[in-house]
Amino acid sequence: MSGSPSSPLYCESMPITRRSCEGLPLTRRGLLGAGVSFFAWTHMPKLASAAGTRDPRFLTVILRGAMDGLSAVAPVGDPDYVALRAGIALGKDGENAGIGLDGFFVLHPMMKNFARLYREKQALVIHAAASPYRERSHFDGQDVLESGLPGVGKADSGWLNRALMALPKGDRIATKGGLGVGTVTPLVLRGEAPVMGWAPQRLIETNDDLARRVMDLYTHTDPALARALKAGLTADSLAKGGAQMPQGGGDPGMMARAAAGAARLMMKDEGPRIAVLSFDGWDTHANQGGVKGRLADLLGGLDGAFATFEKEFGAAWKETAILVVTEFGRTAKINGTEGSDHGTATVAILVGGAVNGGRIIADWPGLKANQLHEARDLRPTTDLRGIIKGVLASQLGLSAATLGDKVFPGSGMVKPVEGLMT
Repeated sequence: MSGSPSSPLYCESMPITRRSCEGLPLTRRGLLGAGVSFFAWTHMPKLASAAGTRDPRFLTVILRGAMDGLSAVAPVGDPDYVALRAGIALGKDGENAGIGLDGFFVLHPMMKNFARLYREKQALVIHAAASPYRERSHFDGQDVLESGLPGVGKADSGWLNRALMALPKGDRIATKGGLGVGTVTPLVLRGEAPVMGWAPQRLIETNDDLARRVMDLYTHTDPALARALKAGLTADSLAKGGAQMPQGGGDPGMMARAAAGAARLMMKDEGPRIAVLSFDGWDTHANQGGVKGRLADLLGGLDGAFATFEKEFGAAWKETAILVVTEFGRTAKINGTEGSDHGTATVAILVGGAVNGGRIIADWPGLKANQLHEARDLRPTTDLRGIIKGVLASQLGLSAATLGDKVFPGSGMVKPVEGLMT
């Protein structure tokens, strides 16, 4: 079923923690409540935009599972890259060639739309970027990424909701609220500001990625229970005809459908101008692949979502910014199953007509053993909070003081990166 505004949706009106709600089924009562909420929202009085004023859109796309930035945007100019990535390495030419960007980095060949936008100066890459989190738990990494706090801790609101709350009372963007695409409003969008939820029907189904994320949680908190859960999942996989524990994986086609539905809602006069989408399945421990394979399919799905956004936003594309982030990166060296394990730094991506693109922002740390974080991960040299602050300052007009105090508490030393937007 296509991701259109008529598809089933799920709305939340109060903040709840991810652990308490993730994977809960959508009940008939919940669906009816969501329908009532959506009906009321779509019949609100139209809030016409004043002629001649800006009407920007800002979307955050979260790639859950930790995307491998060294494969998405490969540093082929680093002399240590190929040896670390033997079997999945991209090259400047030949059958494993990526798309050249600046002579040092190549883009994964499945990202042709992004490459075009990059050439048109509507896309850029931030490499060796990370949140303040330095461990390797998906749950904790995502919480730090979305809460905007300096470290792991109890959080009932996210940085994007706080950004909406920091806007002046009566501001058009604040009044329209935010949009969370998926069966559960992500932490980044939870808080006091109004939020609506929408999900394509197929997103309601639980997939194997949730089981893997629960495995990750138990591995860090109860190893014995984790071993028992793994044994059960393996037995279930064998019963279904599989040969190993489910590997999870996002649905590349669903990415475009979710993008289309979100863009159509955001193009309504009364629709939200801020949105968050989450795409699962980026935890590539095994059989990651190079120019072809599991990661290639996911990157192709993400690239298709970029094209869908551009098409659906139409004239509004020139004022649109899309930020793509993930909780952390992958190890610099691939493992014995041609996959990569949990790492640290990775890439963030900015796409949109409002982006001052055609470039890569990177203080490259190098890939030699003594240059890696803990001798295994790409070392972070750019604080992701500075990138987000730079986008929010331009798209929402928030000051550095507000961003450092209210949106990202305790981050005054992290300055907004300037010049990201046109």
